[in-house]
Amino acid sequence: MDKTPQGSPMATDRRQFLGTATAMGAIAATAVHAAAIGVPTASAQAPAGTASRAPAAGPVLTRTIGRTNESLPALGLGTFLTFDMLPGRNRDALREVTRKYVDAGVQVVDTSPLYGTGEISVGGFLSGMGVTDQMFISNKIWSTGDYLADESHALASMEQSRLRLWRDKIDLFHCHSLVNVDAIVPLLRAWKKEGKIRYVGASVHENEYHHILAGLIDKDLVDFIQVNYSIFNRNAEERVLRAASDKGIGVLTNMPLEKGRLHKIIEGRPLPDFAREIGVENWAQFFIKWAMGHPAVTTVLAATSNPDHAAENVGALRGPQPDQSMRQRMARHMESIAGFANLASMPWYPDKQSMYQGVIRRSQAALRQRIS
Repeated sequence: MDKTPQGSPMATDRRQFLGTATAMGAIAATAVHAAAIGVPTASAQAPAGTASRAPAAGPVLTRTIGRTNESLPALGLGTFLTFDMLPGRNRDALREVTRKYVDAGVQVVDTSPLYGTGEISVGGFLSGMGVTDQMFISNKIWSTGDYLADESHALASMEQSRLRLWRDKIDLFHCHSLVNVDAIVPLLRAWKKEGKIRYVGASVHENEYHHILAGLIDKDLVDFIQVNYSIFNRNAEERVLRAASDKGIGVLTNMPLEKGRLHKIIEGRPLPDFAREIGVENWAQFFIKWAMGHPAVTTVLAATSNPDHAAENVGALRGPQPDQSMRQRMARHMESIAGFANLASMPWYPDKQSMYQGVIRRSQAALRQRIS
């Protein structure tokens, strides 16, 4: 297994762009929170990493965060690139993706000002559905300031996010990709104390920053983290997820499908017969349920712009979940498939380079043209 999927040309583009611009859970607490956000719950939660035998059409799988005793659905909607569109383009498919997630019981959505027009679309769709205040919104701060510890840029970013998402208080703000982390995390902690936000977080999407993320956890500086984690890239297990479990903090994971690369590897292949044991109906559920099965993971963020793919993804939110033995079996199966070990060398969203042409890709292309 290759644990360093840093060779993707798309990942390099993103770095360049950045550089330029738990046990059974508290059942009563689960029921109270789920009622507040409209999520049906089981009479008892299945602990992460155990094979629940609830029927596929049964209750939404939720996870309780040890530190806060708050419960969240185990699947969330990610929006990087997939929700970024040029102004004026038809967004009906994105609206339907959002509706399918919400109707399935998904109440976690992750966005960022960095995500082009994604934040605007998320806010508009949720408001149009009348569910904005029922959602757990994970957002990000990606800023510096006029001088060290100046909060003016970050404050302006937060206010813009509040307007776009139409929320007085956003649940969670991450220090996005650890940008200006020494100033932003203390600022987020101050905002939390002042009641501006509910939780403080930090996010990464590359292995090379996992040790910094683990350090923030060890020092009790964050309530949540967001980290890249998939059946291919398990590097987060080495320190980050262990530290998060020890501290009882919330864990959002990104890239469970490796930006379409996992689907490219298994293209044309049938699911293994044993996948039926955990209610898996398609490859997306296979990969998402594998990530959900880690005991430290609270919510797996899965992104798509395709309503049919959204319908596949949300199926992972119900039914049996893989225990450790099953997760090992799933991983061994993938490791036996030709090309899996070389997944990191593939570009993000292979064969879909014409998709996701929003303001991010437009700006990246313009910059490349200027320096070529």
